[in-house]
Amino acid sequence: MLTRDTRDWQFVDGLVKPGHQVASGLAANSPYPAGTIAMQTPFFKTLGMDLSGYYQGTLNVSIAPKEFKILQPEFTFRQVKWSPEHAAEDFSFSICLVIFNGLPRPGLIYYPHPETKLDHFQDPHTLEVITVKLAGINYFDYLQLGLNPEAIELISSQ
Repeated sequence: MLTRDTRDWQFVDGLVKPGHQVASGLAANSPYPAGTIAMQTPFFKTLGMDLSGYYQGTLNVSIAPKEFKILQPEFTFRQVKWSPEHAAEDFSFSICLVIFNGLPRPGLIYYPHPETKLDHFQDPHTLEVITVKLAGINYFDYLQLGLNPEAIELISSQ
């Protein structure tokens, strides 16, 4: 798993909220029964990003009232053709820390670039997070994210 020096984190509180459930394949009407993350994982591995130790889905974490801007993510993959059903997409990842119930866990901010994404867009307050399976996590639970300030800018939207 990817890790980062703890001295450089910027911390933000977040609320786990329901998502589209397409990343995990749990959506009833998903055209991707295994989930998009499981389908994308082999492509990312070929490009140097191994997601095999992480849960094959995303946590949708609202950091409202803050918004975010992707600056210089640690990894960006362009024109990834992971599905025969639609055009290639661009993806960025930034190493993060997920703190739930006082326990820090490794994670990644998963950012499918909206300009190349077909659908299932997130609001500007929501970060998609890939992490290990978190026992006991539920919708509307609070957690804290440690973000790389060189990769992600937090913006006050009030």
